[in-house]
Amino acid sequence: MAEKDDFFNSIETGYKTKGDYITMGSAMLNGETLPNAHVKIPLKTLNRHGLIAGATGTGKTKTLQIVAENLSDKGIPVLLMDLKGDLSGLAQPGEQNAGIDERHAKIGFPYQAKKFPIEILTLSEQEGVRLRATVSEFGPILLSRILDLTDTQQGIVAVIFKYCDDNQLPLLDLKDFKKILQYATNEGKDEFQESYGRVSTASTGAILRKIIQLEQQGADLFFGETSFDVNDLTRIDKDGKGIINVIRLTDIQDRPKLFSTFMMSLLAEVYDTFPEQGDSDRPELVLFIDEAHLIFNEATDALLDQIESIIKLIRSKGIGVYFVTQNPTDIPNAVLSQLGLKIQHALRAFTAKDRKAIKLTAENYPLSDYYDTAKVLTSLGIGEALITALDEKGRPTPLAATMLRAPMSRMDILSDQELKELLAKSQLSSKYNQTVDRESAYEILNKKIEISQHEEVQQQAREEQSKQRRSSTRSSTRMNPVVKVLTSATFIRGVMGILKKVMR
Repeated sequence: MAEKDDFFNSIETGYKTKGDYITMGSAMLNGETLPNAHVKIPLKTLNRHGLIAGATGTGKTKTLQIVAENLSDKGIPVLLMDLKGDLSGLAQPGEQNAGIDERHAKIGFPYQAKKFPIEILTLSEQEGVRLRATVSEFGPILLSRILDLTDTQQGIVAVIFKYCDDNQLPLLDLKDFKKILQYATNEGKDEFQESYGRVSTASTGAILRKIIQLEQQGADLFFGETSFDVNDLTRIDKDGKGIINVIRLTDIQDRPKLFSTFMMSLLAEVYDTFPEQGDSDRPELVLFIDEAHLIFNEATDALLDQIESIIKLIRSKGIGVYFVTQNPTDIPNAVLSQLGLKIQHALRAFTAKDRKAIKLTAENYPLSDYYDTAKVLTSLGIGEALITALDEKGRPTPLAATMLRAPMSRMDILSDQELKELLAKSQLSSKYNQTVDRESAYEILNKKIEISQHEEVQQQAREEQSKQRRSSTRSSTRMNPVVKVLTSATFIRGVMGILKKVMR
């Protein structure tokens, strides 16, 4: 009993907050849930980023759902990556049942079914608000890192962007970028060499091949206009709830390059756009990246450096980034060390590699007088997780095996009809779903090439006419051979001699 009381007091003290917070559930000891030993996450620390991890089927998605709907309830907008199609149910209230009642009785927390304001976004041809960005918005550095270019190739990309800036050539989509690459080593070769130095055909060919690889994963749908304004991610509805933006990614699970390209552009755009907030009492926006290993598995060293830099800096803009994945080892150590909130569901020890991963995972959590962390990691049930966060002073909270509260919204997807009704109510679709293909580098360069070719043909025609005139002049001034003979001095002297003889 003394141990239970000590544990309860440590949880109550460790998770005590002065400001606003969200409640995740109640702490457990020796498999027993302690009512009212509530595990609370201060809103003040939610821009310190976090991790939701665990084996398949342990409840990661429902945990993500719990955090997202509680943030929305507090008026904080959310962006979710929905790669499995599990999260559209946020738009409908949950259904109370005996299992939920029993869970919440153990937690000592009332259950309330609610629905939340949802905006469906898409990167592909699925229905939803279209997310796009222009090549210019990426800039030469980020685009080079996405394409994994060499230093020489990065230099060429920088020259391409400089040329387009100097000549007012908008770089909107990938066909613009491909066209200017081709132009630099063909029709515009002399122009480039005079102003920017020689551009290698071999290097532009390598860059083009990288772009084609990106196109094959569907990037041509992402690059273009109308560009998505990240400020539209921070909307609040008329009831004061934060809009939950759900990006449907069910059809790009096998296209990780597109996924990582989108995520890097989004993080970079958010960082560049949002103002500095300093140490605020609540985040401006919270992003959840599901199946986060898809980003890191495809990332180059340069791209990993970029991700690490943004994660370190973006929290000062009031942005929290949460990675959802099966194992913490999926996340690079440099990024993992920046994560303040860790929610760890059960891991499975089927192989020696699994046991090694569990040991490493346990070492990422604070030491506890009440848990053998590695053992607890393999014994957690569905809807249970080890949690440690940061308190309002930035200190790690006590490690707590937690029975999580149930989601307030539906724990299932929307029907086709419900989804259509939701999409019809979208306030953003009219702004972003019309395809715009205004005149840009592709069209301008094609016209320039056409005019140049037309002028070249005209010049050739003028030169040909000039040759013909010179030839005609030479022909008209050349003396007829007969006349030439008749007028020659020899012929005249001969004729005059004959006449003299006749006259005698």
